[in-house]
Amino acid sequence: MVKAANQEIPPVTFALLRFGSAAGVLLALLRWREGSIRMPLGQVGPILALGAIGFGGYQVLWATALQSIPAGDSAFLIATTPVLTALLAAWAGSDTLTARKLVGAVISFLGVGIVVAGGPGLGLAASLIGDGLTLAAAVCWAVYTSWGAPILATHSPLRTTAWAMVGGCLILLPLGLAQAPGADWGAVSVGAWAGLAYSAVLPAGLANVVVFHAIRLLGPTRITALQFLVPFIAVLMGAAFLSEPVQPAQLAGGAVIVLGVAITRAVAVGGLATRIRGRWLA
Repeated sequence: MVKAANQEIPPVTFALLRFGSAAGVLLALLRWREGSIRMPLGQVGPILALGAIGFGGYQVLWATALQSIPAGDSAFLIATTPVLTALLAAWAGSDTLTARKLVGAVISFLGVGIVVAGGPGLGLAASLIGDGLTLAAAVCWAVYTSWGAPILATHSPLRTTAWAMVGGCLILLPLGLAQAPGADWGAVSVGAWAGLAYSAVLPAGLANVVVFHAIRLLGPTRITALQFLVPFIAVLMGAAFLSEPVQPAQLAGGAVIVLGVAITRAVAVGGLATRIRGRWLA
């Protein structure tokens, strides 16, 4: 849906409209639910910086890369995010690093290599640039979730997400305005506007609040590991709505990426089971 709308609205302009709208909705909801939209002055800088990386940097890199690689390849590459999150969360102190997580990371990146090597023939340079930008976007989101988790100890997911989205919009604003004149706004279809509205309210707005609420409860590694479901859905939707062929390399590389992520998730599930047994025996 996003890629289809980006064919009529420049990608960064689309992201600016999408997350600007989402930020407005979340701030209004925050004011209604919690009585104010204030953030302690000492934490404004860190949360805006995280938002600039997680929503600003991620969207610029991902949306730009999506113009040169299929949605399916993009989703498979973004599927490395759970492994990257596991590694960076250990660095941030919001999770622990184990040998099995490292094994999962290596296996997942082998899958990334298969996806990159089996590109769709859009030109080697364009494909490699698109793949590199997508991986950089995955790093941005892993940084956001890993370092954002500790902030949730003192602020609600709604407040944290709303302010982070404002930080993202600060990055998107100059680039989005620069791209805006390149669009034929009078020719933008109703479907594109509907896609923008949908992606702003649900995936960008409410879904990010739900994700941060889940991270607050269960931690970044366990929650982002569920992202391995996205690539398979994206490939099917890309084939159904964008006429993108399903490549054998997509399936093979995706299976390897999922294997690496599954190994990482097994650590989280095993750790949870151990904690539950310990509390029960105590």
